Amino acid sequence: MSERQSNSHLVAKVGEIEEDEAIQVTIGEFVLAIFNLGGTFHATDDTCTHAFASLADGYVEDGCVECPVHAARFEIATGKAVALPAEEDIKTYPVRVEGEDIYVELPAG
Repeated sequence: MSERQSNSHLVAKVGEIEEDEAIQVTIGEFVLAIFNLGGTFHATDDTCTHAFASLADGYVEDGCVECPVHAARFEIATGKAVALPAEEDIKTYPVRVEGEDIYVELPAG
């Protein structure tokens, strides 16, 4: 019987993401936005559920990200769509920080 592989992935270093900014990271089939909200890191799907634009290129304010195409807004911590035209939430993923390393836990594929 084989051991289950860890689904934890190193995605960035703490100093690589400025406060209230995001970076895009691709791991296999997952395209993620990694956000720094006041030193707390969050991971979401990077693609807006309305316009299919990169949320890592969006505007971050008050814990939300605004899509750069049609101004749909999502709560970063929960993925909840909070402004039209988006009606579908984005997925979020668990994040942990070990020293200067940021890890994201992805579902088994």
